[in-house]
Amino acid sequence: MSAQVDPAEVELSAIRAQGPGGQNVNKVSCAVHLRFDIGASSLPDYIKERLLARSDQRITQDGVVVMKAQQSRSLEQNKLDALRRLQELVDSVAVLPAARRATRPTRSSQRKRLDSKARSGQTKALRGKVGFAG
Repeated sequence: MSAQVDPAEVELSAIRAQGPGGQNVNKVSCAVHLRFDIGASSLPDYIKERLLARSDQRITQDGVVVMKAQQSRSLEQNKLDALRRLQELVDSVAVLPAARRATRPTRSSQRKRLDSKARSGQTKALRGKVGFAG
């Protein structure tokens, strides 16, 4: 069960890419800067809460996801890459963790634990100071 990100809610802006690119790097803006406001989005509330609770450096204090895509030399390719990465982030919190069922330890595991505690207690008791009869 995954929630689709509406591309209309995503703010994309073209910026100049960093790194090598020859003379072309200063002329063409082919990197993409993506901004997505979690609170104002149409995502289900439980996904919004889980996204905001996540400790991810791409999510600001104001609840805005900020991503930069500059892998490709094509602006379109970088837009698709940024949207794909945003969708992956949303999908990662859409899967609810399985509820934990409480279980009891078996009798034999309890017995083993107590036996090992008794053994280690005896070992430690032998480590005391040696007294001399005088």
